[in-house]
Amino acid sequence: MDDPNHYIAEEAETEYGLVSSYNEWDPLEEVVVGRIDDAVVPEWHVTLESTMPEVSWDFFRRNGGQRFPQDMLDKAKEEIEGFVRVLRNEGIVVQRPRAVDQQLPFATPQWQSKGSLYSAMPRDTFLVVGNDIIEAPMAWRNRYFEPNAFRPLLKGYFKKGARWTSAPKPELSDELYRQDFKHPESMAEMMYAVTEFEPVFDAADFARCGRDIFAQKSNVTNDMGIAWLQRHLGDDYRVHVIDVVDTHPMHIDATFTPLAPGKVLINPERINELPAMFDNWEKLVPPRPTIDITQEFSMCSNWIVANTFMLDEKRVFVEASEEPLLRQFEAWGFEPIPYSLINFNRFGGGFHCCTLDVRRRGGLESYFE
Repeated sequence: MDDPNHYIAEEAETEYGLVSSYNEWDPLEEVVVGRIDDAVVPEWHVTLESTMPEVSWDFFRRNGGQRFPQDMLDKAKEEIEGFVRVLRNEGIVVQRPRAVDQQLPFATPQWQSKGSLYSAMPRDTFLVVGNDIIEAPMAWRNRYFEPNAFRPLLKGYFKKGARWTSAPKPELSDELYRQDFKHPESMAEMMYAVTEFEPVFDAADFARCGRDIFAQKSNVTNDMGIAWLQRHLGDDYRVHVIDVVDTHPMHIDATFTPLAPGKVLINPERINELPAMFDNWEKLVPPRPTIDITQEFSMCSNWIVANTFMLDEKRVFVEASEEPLLRQFEAWGFEPIPYSLINFNRFGGGFHCCTLDVRRRGGLESYFE
């Protein structure tokens, strides 16, 4: 691990812009991109059973608490560092979390963890609404201290005038989790891994669309978490829950993604019908994935290729190896930027997951009035 004094210097030398981001498509100016360094395999838990592809279960059971294999980390790191270079070449200010030792064990009075996970997916950890950076009360125990890698950034943005909010830190005691959880085979058998014991949510279960924010209930986001966010944001925003057809829901950004005013990307296997407020919007249905990243190990489904990231209303990062999706974006009138995160995808995220757009050029608007 690097000398911690390095982080003090890094924090002092970094130039931070104002935080302002209201949607997923206004012209991007500044973004945080995560790190995959020293990622640690999660320990087996009901929150993994409810979300991870079954092909990976044995890997988790055997390796929980250990670092991921170095060759996997090296390939993923090469991709994410290349992605950072592409963003900077586009003139985007890119900020990074500090490196931390993910294998340090920790405990609360009620449970203990052999280590953390990673600082690769800031989209899971934080929700930016306007100038407010909200720390999510995440449901995975090994992610309890994940925001710490981003603390120098948070302090820098706070000093520039941003709001900095932390949702109530959850206990994550056994009462939060369904001890009788059984993986549902259909929506008729649907149950969630988390109860309503306390508010929890991952920020990636929300999609921003100006004054309207769309959420899904999932195995890491409960009704109390969604209600907390609505009350925190107040009357300036409306939080809507999308009806998702998914027996292992976790994160909305490969299921439902507003791409531009009047255009929304919807997963054909997970969205049957959108609220009436979308009647005048163009529903963009991506082709089914042609690649398979789940043959040996993956923390997500093949639909991760639908996890895209907008530079503006036209330019969009799309998985380079998914040719049908690239051509489809062109047919829809977008300008796809092909880049491959195929090895990084195995760790549970794509372009949207590994980024946190802290400044986009644009203001708060309503797109449904």
